[in-house]
Amino acid sequence: MLILGEIIEKLKDVLSERTVGKKVFDKDVAMALNIPQATFATMKQRDSIPYKEILEFCALKKISVNWLFFDQAVDMLKEETDKFFHVRYFSDIAASAGGGAYAFDEAYEMITLDKRIVHNMVGLGNTELEAIHVNGESMEPTLQDNSIVFIDRKQTSIKKDGIFIASTTSGLFIKRIRQRADGMIELISDNKIYSPEIIASDEITIVGRVVGNIESL
Repeated sequence: MLILGEIIEKLKDVLSERTVGKKVFDKDVAMALNIPQATFATMKQRDSIPYKEILEFCALKKISVNWLFFDQAVDMLKEETDKFFHVRYFSDIAASAGGGAYAFDEAYEMITLDKRIVHNMVGLGNTELEAIHVNGESMEPTLQDNSIVFIDRKQTSIKKDGIFIASTTSGLFIKRIRQRADGMIELISDNKIYSPEIIASDEITIVGRVVGNIESL
């Protein structure tokens, strides 16, 4: 994988194609990634790669994430392999770690992602994933506010421990989910200052299990 300095140079090449005749600087890359210039300079010094912001930039600009990080040409990704995830990235949708959030719609970007980019990968058997944002802090420290989570829609059984996306009458939630002996469903936060929420089983649909994430800054 490239170091951040090399990635920045590739991003400059991308930006320069859109600003012919204008020299592109680090501050222009920071602006394109929506990162404060001082923060970006510190990240470059520490070689701390802003995965989430780069992923959003690539989805917006229709750039291959794998080309940027691993020099993998698009033709290399056509052959199905367990090394890659094919991700429907819903940049405008967040699963709430607090109050309810919006449900899925058809506005997404299709990206192919090398699994070396994704953190905390668990229980993965499916390479067709979906990605949305986390909104709120009730799943901290496991999932940070505004991080990106990857969802396997084929994993909907809550008998196994894990974090799930759930659709309820109040919106879309990201929680640990447990069915009680009385049939009621508990939505459990990892942040202990939040109490479990209890709802009837007919008021919830399990969208899928969270199998990985990319943290925000």
